[in-house]
Amino acid sequence: MSAANSMAMKRETLNLRIKPAERDLIDRAAKARGKNRTDFVLEAARAAAEEALIEQRIIMADPEAYQEFLARLDQTPSPNAALRKTMQTPAPWEQEK
Repeated sequence: MSAANSMAMKRETLNLRIKPAERDLIDRAAKARGKNRTDFVLEAARAAAEEALIEQRIIMADPEAYQEFLARLDQTPSPNAALRKTMQTPAPWEQEK
């Protein structure tokens, strides 16, 4: 194995203190997914971290650019076929099943 691969594969340790019932729950779920505890917890933690960061989108703009952005949001859109179709389509919760 090359030194570059060895560096990329290096893992850090993360220690957690959890109740035995929580550990047992995680172990059962990991087994149901065919994973070991470490892989299961890492996958779940990574997914939760990505979701948390996606929800934290921040747009940085100077005051002039921000005012221009707000002005464009307030503008009435020009009529077009796609917008007309969207406005005439019932929302998913309004559609009959």
